[in-house]
Amino acid sequence: MNKLFKTAALALLALSVAACSSGSTDGDWPVPETPISEMDYTPEMTRFALWAPTAEEVEVRLYTAGELEEVLPMQPAEACLWMLCKEGDLRGKEYTFRVKVGGEWLGETPGIFARAVTPNGERGVVLDLKRTDPEGWSEDQRPALHSAAEIAVYEMHYRDMTAHASAGVSHPGKYLGMAEHGTKSPDGLATALDHLVELGVSHVHLLPTADFGSIDETVENNTQYNWGYEPQHFNTPEGTYSTNPADPAARIRELKTLVQAMHKAGLRVVLDVVYNHTTSVERCGFELTVPGYYYRFNPDGSFANGSGCGNETASEKAMMRKFLVESLEYWVKEYHVDGFRFDLMAIHDIETMNLIRERLSAIDPTILLYGEGWAAMIPAYDNEQLAFKRYTHRMPGVAAFSDDIRNALRGTLDCSQGGFIHGVAGNKEGLKFGIAGGVEHSAVAHSEAAWCAEPTQHMSYVTCHDDHNLRDRLELLSPEANEEELLKMAKLAHVGVFTSQGLPFIFCGEEMYRSKLGEKNTYNMPDKYNAIDWGLKKQYGNLVEYVKGLITLRKAYPQFCLGKAELVREHLTFLENEEPSALGFRLTSPANSEVIYVLMNGEREATTFAVPAGDYTVLANGHEVSAEGLSMLKIGGEGISLQPIEALILRSK
Repeated sequence: MNKLFKTAALALLALSVAACSSGSTDGDWPVPETPISEMDYTPEMTRFALWAPTAEEVEVRLYTAGELEEVLPMQPAEACLWMLCKEGDLRGKEYTFRVKVGGEWLGETPGIFARAVTPNGERGVVLDLKRTDPEGWSEDQRPALHSAAEIAVYEMHYRDMTAHASAGVSHPGKYLGMAEHGTKSPDGLATALDHLVELGVSHVHLLPTADFGSIDETVENNTQYNWGYEPQHFNTPEGTYSTNPADPAARIRELKTLVQAMHKAGLRVVLDVVYNHTTSVERCGFELTVPGYYYRFNPDGSFANGSGCGNETASEKAMMRKFLVESLEYWVKEYHVDGFRFDLMAIHDIETMNLIRERLSAIDPTILLYGEGWAAMIPAYDNEQLAFKRYTHRMPGVAAFSDDIRNALRGTLDCSQGGFIHGVAGNKEGLKFGIAGGVEHSAVAHSEAAWCAEPTQHMSYVTCHDDHNLRDRLELLSPEANEEELLKMAKLAHVGVFTSQGLPFIFCGEEMYRSKLGEKNTYNMPDKYNAIDWGLKKQYGNLVEYVKGLITLRKAYPQFCLGKAELVREHLTFLENEEPSALGFRLTSPANSEVIYVLMNGEREATTFAVPAGDYTVLANGHEVSAEGLSMLKIGGEGISLQPIEALILRSK
């Protein structure tokens, strides 16, 4: 009887393998309904599971301190999973999976969903994640967010913010460095985390934080720099930013400590996620578990390259879609993350993006989602089904970066010509489009069709990490201008961003007039080019206060973020002005009789705006901003004249 049972069991396993092997690389293999979990630990037993539909054999290899101790065969189970339950307490053991396909064993991998890894991601690690929680983690709460009017996003890199000696942090370039309170510059001014609190932003966008493949984590006190757009393991933090990369638990605990510190400070945390490609196909779990499945391919069988990095992932395939959704859910649940920025979002398909929005909204509808509505090159998929910027209106609750307002304000990406703030003609309609938050508006005649269904889908910005920063761009395009004029241009750009109906976004250090020494692509350049000298905060304190004032102003007056397209069309009116680089607009309130006028003069001569006669409170001029008001201003029937490269924001009843 026992022999018959074993024979039947073996026959069942053979059928299971055959069912998976009969599938194809088009994604028609069974996908498990249960969440992806390749390693489940208890003190009594650890369960390993791997989805490997094309495998003939799969094994788990157990290590201690890098030394191979045991090789254990896995058994096929339902939905193309291979399973192994190993009794005993394996906490601290290292592991890899190895898969045989076509008669050959592939390389070792921690899998596609490793939650903890050894330095440089060579092996997975059996951990009890509860032991990585900092004290009070179970009580951690994401800060309240009552409306989109409160949103202001600040993009930062760990080393940019803390690596310079002037940052005054104990752990420069580390998670814990950004978690410190009380850090001061030599001038006694707040730096790092406390600076963000002072500035008044709501969301802190952290450049790629998941494990990436370009920096050797085994080098002690490694100061090598990288933005991190080279993902290797998507569900474990990068060890470079840990104080002890050799301890697999340290990076997890320290990132949680940072999230906790930001939450306590009233800041929400956005992760920059890079699911569109991997650092290589040879070193990552996708190709080492199911060759030819997780990526897209050209007709000749070569890897498609919509990312410009050698490969592009296939979000439309069932298991890749499941992976994307569950990975994001994992970051929300395990690390309490409050939002995500998608690198090259247009490589992902619209159906997947909508499913992501649905699943994350089920956890918390205030989780912020936005991304780049473009790809580096043409993806190998039906472009009408991909999350390009022009299809943002088909993805409710997902926002895209607006190169419309960016280019209109500061000029073209290639620096061939300037924009509105340089007094260059031809940018007015693009700026109006951005001010309206990318929605249809009868007064906007932009060359590009409205791509937002709602203004909250429009990320308004002038610079981010992957371009010249604003100061360098201004100096490059206006070499004849003095610093006073350049600072006026910078302020005018910030006015455009923070009075737009879209969601405002600012790159770290722009409020301090930082420079990257003229370099555009500093993704792997030393701290000399990337680290912020906090002495700039005192030197350009007026600009810091100006940006801080704009953030406060936006929160104080809901007219700046009406939130709905119909309200924008009803309450936003553009003023007539024939000058090509002069723009004025009027905002009324759905709730009261308060009226806001925003006047922006990018011309190199004084310009008159047809503002109705009356008494006004000045909320902002070219020098300072105050939500309570700076002064009173009486305007006659002739309107008001505004000086070159200047803005004026007025309030009336």
